[in-house]
Order: sequence, then structure tokens, then C-alpha cells
Amino acid sequence: MSDGPRLPGVEGEDEEDRIVCHVDADCFYASCERLREPALRGEPLVVGMGYEEGETIGAVATASYEAREFGVESAQAISTALERLPRRAAFESGALEDDLEREETGYYRPVDMDYYESVAADVREILHDCADVVREVSIDEAYLDVTERTAWGVADGFARHIRDRIRRDVGVTVSVGVAPTMSTAKIASDFDKPDGLTVVEPGDIRDFLAPLEVDLLHGVGPVTARELREMGLETAGEVAAADPEPLVERFGERGRELYDRARGEDGRRVEPKGDPKSFSRESAFADPVEAPAPKYDLIETLAAAVADRARREGALYRTIGVKAVTPPYDVNTRERSLPGPIDDPELVDRIARDLFAEFEVEPVRKLGVRVANLEFAAADQASLESWERDAAASESEAEVDGDSTAEDTDAGPESESEPASNPTRGTRAAGQSSLADFS
Repeated sequence: MSDGPRLPGVEGEDEEDRIVCHVDADCFYASCERLREPALRGEPLVVGMGYEEGETIGAVATASYEAREFGVESAQAISTALERLPRRAAFESGALEDDLEREETGYYRPVDMDYYESVAADVREILHDCADVVREVSIDEAYLDVTERTAWGVADGFARHIRDRIRRDVGVTVSVGVAPTMSTAKIASDFDKPDGLTVVEPGDIRDFLAPLEVDLLHGVGPVTARELREMGLETAGEVAAADPEPLVERFGERGRELYDRARGEDGRRVEPKGDPKSFSRESAFADPVEAPAPKYDLIETLAAAVADRARREGALYRTIGVKAVTPPYDVNTRERSLPGPIDDPELVDRIARDLFAEFEVEPVRKLGVRVANLEFAAADQASLESWERDAAASESEAEVDGDSTAEDTDAGPESESEPASNPTRGTRAAGQSSLADFS
């Protein structure tokens, strides 16, 4: 195992050379709601559906740690949650029994996936900036291969930097686990929640895993845990020391996987799920800014950064968007579609400025620029000018070809093709913008 920095592109052959981070947000939906309503911080908070008047069916999506102290859990029926933690609004209106204390009630908020996606996009941007390889597992967790970015001697500080940067720049807390394997990194991220940081270095994996209850093994749910206990296996250490054959007989190939993971053996590599759908870059002001100049200066910087990343990744884009976050935490997005895939940094800057214009006198706490609808081209890069030139050439060829093309171009008023000379059509009206645009 090397103790120093690694040369770019040099991959160690031993599993223990890899440094994998698992980043998992703490009560993510609740954290997002607290961004929007700071008064909810420290209060029992339940995010779910079905608690509204007249509703009888619903479930808890997320319960804050304060709400969990009252027995409220994720996936729990809302009716049960309300019995254990009555609504604060009902208490304050006098609708609850007199002997109930205010501290025995909590807040309920409906699920708002568009908003959560917008916050998750901010987190993802940081993760991709901190690691060369990122595998996004869900809206609130991801694996990072940081082997080329750090070394085991300083992995603790590197992971702390990721965690603290997300807290500072986005405003939500995450827990980070670091280990040579994906499964152990996942377990480590759950080890010290919330706001946790657990590093399991090579050589320490077996000692770290051995005392853990089988429920904590990655991929073990309540049913599998019960079956393992029926086999006399209570801890990961006991699974690791067992004969693997009975496990395979009981669970099939998954039994071998359980045995390997209990021993800290996991040969999987962190691999992205596919090409990214968009690139974005965001930055926050220390305090909300009203003057237009600093905001446009930041737009220019962000536009250049996101266009540069698209070029480095070999990506063309069809959509350009901006995000403006206004106090307290209102997320506004605007976007514009182009007639064809391009690589044109100057156009990104110009359109981003145009889209942002309606917010130039508004107080803004954070700005973002995004390119989306990506196409990954191995050869020629394109600008809007070259796309229009190619489109014009195609039209000239169509005129020469005659009737065979005429039917294709005469699509009628409802499906009229967008002229290549008008890159601005397709801009959403203000009320139509989606918060998920930055997901």
C-alpha cells in the first residue's frame, strides 16, 4: 500500500489500495425543509403524505432525529406517527387534549421532490468536484472513488473536507464512511450518524466489522437477519468465521456475497451509472446581494466553468439554464432550449445573462448555471454558428432533392420545426420553471 499521493491514471492492483467514500445525507428531506424554514431546526419534523385534514392514508417519508425519539419512523403509517407525535398546528389551535405538552408535538410537511432534487443537485456538484469517479445511488447517497485524490494517511482530512463543504455551501449535513471497499464504506457511513465520519483503513476491516450485529451488514434486511440468527449467526464476525456452504444452501449466491462482505471482501469498483444528464456550477454569496454587477460577474464565472467542464468531458448541450436562490431559500430556475447540440462558451454566457435578467434587482443568495440535454461526441465540436451553417446546407440540399424531402418539411402548423436562426424559442415562462431542472 502506498502512503503518498498517486500519479493520475495509475490504478493499484490490490483491493486495499482503493479509497472509497460513501456519502449519505442525514434525514435529507427534513434537512431540506429546514433550509426553507430555519425555525424548524431542532424541532421534531415529519415529512410525508396523508396527515392533511380529510386524508386517511399516507406514510412517513422521513422523520428527523428529534421525531424518532417519539417513535416515528420512515415508512410508518401517518396515522401511527400522528398518534405518537401530534401536530404542533393542532396543539396551537387548541384542538388537542389539555394535558398534552407543546414539546410532545411536532411539525409535518408534505413531500416536495422538485425542491429536494434542487438541493441534491447542489450536493452532487460538490461530490463530482471532489472525486474523479462518482456513483449516485439515490437522491441522498453516493459512492466516491477518491484513490487518485488522497492517500490513506490523510483520508480522514479529505473526507472531513467533503462533509464540511456540503454543510457550509449547501446547508445540509451528511455522514461519510471511508474504506477500501464499497460495502464497508456504506456500513461506515451509518456507524456514527448524524454528521458522522468513520474511516476504516486497510487491515482494520475485519476488526471493525466483527462485533456488528448482522442487521448492519450491507444488503441484510429484517428477514435475512432473522434467518441468519436462526442459523446461530448473530454478528458479522460469526458470519465471517462460518462455513460458507450452509449460507449458499440457504441464500443461494447471495449467501456467498454475505460471507464475503462479512469478511470485508468486496471486489466491486465504483462506476458511474451512465453519462451525466447535465453539468452545473453554483456559488453562494456570503450575504444576499442586490446590486446587479456582482451577480453578473458571478454568472460570467459560472458560465465559463460549466462550459469548460462540458468541453473537457466531450459533451455538447441543447439546453442552457440558470438558478437564482432568493431569501429565505426560494429556488427559481429558468432555461432555454437550442435548435441543436452545441459547444459554445460565449453563447452559454449570453443566454445565462438573458435568463437571469428578471432577477438582476432581486436579492440573491446563490447563483447557478447549467447545461443539459447532453450528447457525448467523440469528434467534431459544434457552436451555434456551425450548427446553423450545417442546417442551412441541409436546407439547400433539400431544395435540390425536390419532392422526396418536401413532405418531411411540410409538417403543418402544430409541429412546425424551429428555425435554426432562432435559438431563443423554447424559453419557459416564469411560472413553468421546474425545480428539478438542476437535478
